[in-house]
Amino acid sequence: METIKCIKERRSVRKYLDKEIPREVMNEIIEVASYAPSWKNTQVIRYIVVNNREIMDKIANDCVCDFPLNKKIISRAKSLVIVTAVLGQSGFNHDGSYATTKEDRWENFDAGIACQTFCLAAKDKGIGTVIVGLFDEYKTAEVVDIPEKQKIVAFIAAGYETGEEQIIPARKSVEELVTYIED
Repeated sequence: METIKCIKERRSVRKYLDKEIPREVMNEIIEVASYAPSWKNTQVIRYIVVNNREIMDKIANDCVCDFPLNKKIISRAKSLVIVTAVLGQSGFNHDGSYATTKEDRWENFDAGIACQTFCLAAKDKGIGTVIVGLFDEYKTAEVVDIPEKQKIVAFIAAGYETGEEQIIPARKSVEELVTYIED
């Protein structure tokens, strides 16, 4: 798939076919996502892929802050990807001090780039995704073992697209989005 076409056509997908995502395909997506830029190439983003329906249902029922849409999305997904960040690297100098006034918030920036890269790679494979941001990371950590010194930054629900036409919402014009400062 051409890059610009993929970017323009990728939508948040909340309904999926009843078809498992093979591990090899998920590994290919994660391998592509590993090329996402990160702070000083720290590569702090990690992926926990949950394919166990019982665990996914527990997360849907207990870990999404009682938000009904997220419960429905996770219950429909074939895989739930828990995106984590390794703490204490992104945004830091080698001596452990903050490198900028953004302090440790750079890991969220790295996570955003990695999530979008993951979603674009998935789109290329015919897999729909939606990034889920409303969840309780502490309750999730009671359900899924999160490695020490990592924190959950996002969920990505994934599954093969149903083929339903995705409506592309109106986009703001370039004039609304850009300000140029010139001579």
